[in-house]
Order: sequence, then C-alpha cells, then structure tokens
Amino acid sequence: MKNYLRKKVLNRKENTSRRSELSEKIRTSGFLVAFLAMFGVTPAVNAMHVMEGYLPLGWCISWDVICIPFLVFGFMKIRKIVENDRKAITLLAITGAFVFVISSLKIPSVTGSCSHMTGTGLGAILFGPCVTSILGLIVLVFQAILLAHGGLTTLGANCFSMAIAGPIVSWAIYRALKKAGVNKKVTIFLAAFFGDLFTYCVTSVELAAAYHAGGFAAALVKFLANFAATQIPLAIIEGILTVVIVIGLETYANEELKELSFV
Repeated sequence: MKNYLRKKVLNRKENTSRRSELSEKIRTSGFLVAFLAMFGVTPAVNAMHVMEGYLPLGWCISWDVICIPFLVFGFMKIRKIVENDRKAITLLAITGAFVFVISSLKIPSVTGSCSHMTGTGLGAILFGPCVTSILGLIVLVFQAILLAHGGLTTLGANCFSMAIAGPIVSWAIYRALKKAGVNKKVTIFLAAFFGDLFTYCVTSVELAAAYHAGGFAAALVKFLANFAATQIPLAIIEGILTVVIVIGLETYANEELKELSFV
C-alpha cells in the first residue's frame, strides 16, 4: 500500500513538472514572437515581395510548377517529423512565426518588389530546406491575403526565391561549415546571411527574366544593384537575429533540439 501511494505521489509530481515545463516553453515562444514584433510589423499595400499581377502569366505558371516537387517532399518530411516526435510541432510553430514576423518588415526597393528579411534560414538550419518550403508557403499565402504583401498570382515566384532557393543555400552553408568545425554561432550567422542574400539574387533573376528590354544581363545587374543597398544591411541583421533565436531555443527547448539532432 505504501509503495502504491509513493508511486502515485511521484506520478503527480512528474505530471506537475511536465505541465510546468510545457508552460515555460509556451511563454518562451510568446516572448520570442513579441521580441520580433518589436521590430515593427506594419502592413503597407505598396510594399511587397513580387506584387500581385506584376509577372506575366506564363512566368507565374512556370514558377508554380517548379515549386511543386519541393513542396510535396516538404509535406512528406513534416508528416514524418511530427509522427516521430510530437514535440517538434512547437519548434515548427516557432519557426513559422519567426518567418512570418521577420519577413513582414518591408522596405520598398526595386519597382514591383521590396527588401525585407526572410527568416527562412532558421527553418533550414533546424529542419532542412524542404520543410522550410512548406512553412514559407504558408507564410506567403497569409501575407498575400491578410497584408497585401506579395500576391497569389506571384506565389510560385515568391515561394521559390524565399522558401526554396534561400533555404537551400542556408542549409548547404550550415552543413559545410559545421562539418569544417567552424564556430557554431558564426556558422548560423553566415548561413542566415547568405541565404537571405541569395533569395534576392533569385528574385532579381525572376524580375530580369520577365522584364529585360535592354537585355537579360543588363536587367539582372540593375535589379541586383538596386537590391544591394537595402538587402546587405538587412541580411546582417537577420544573421544576428537568427543567432539570438537559436541561443534562446538552446536554453528553453534543448530537448526538442536534441530530438532533431541539432544539439
């Protein structure tokens, strides 16, 4: 009888501890999102990714088709991750919130587009580029509908540049530098920095491919040059923010990171 009571008390304590731990992680998630929100998410109709209706229909369809295999694989990957570890949902939610908030801060740049941080480097580092493509797509759909940021007709182009191409570069740089034994914080910073910049290199290619009256090369150089003035400082800020977020996750969600083999 005494053993039974002792086990019951221990189980209660364990359940209480788990509830307390979960509450702490939920509060932490809120703090992280609130921290990002301080950077000023203000919707602006005239500041967008590649805005609604800006690309010709043929290019819109082409970018949609190119995105499909990445999105299918990403969906399958997310389902596998969640089936193996339900706790990963928390990290997926935090990562998605980070992408949404940080990419909603817009600075008007090239005609028909804008400069902003992407936030997708974090997802690429934690989950890989294909999972990030799904998170990025969800963010882009909500931004297009709720914030008039981007568009549904240009969803494929924006998805490929921000949610696929950029994360692939971030993931590749992170894996290469980690394997080379480079300092972890430096590795995370560089992965997020170059992933952000590459997003805008791809966006420049998309715009130059659609509008190149003076030749594709000349149009590409023009778009890249116009983006550079605003995007390089933003990429530096994104790299720093990504490092800060990872430090926070290592402090409050270390067990979840271990399940992802990140720690």
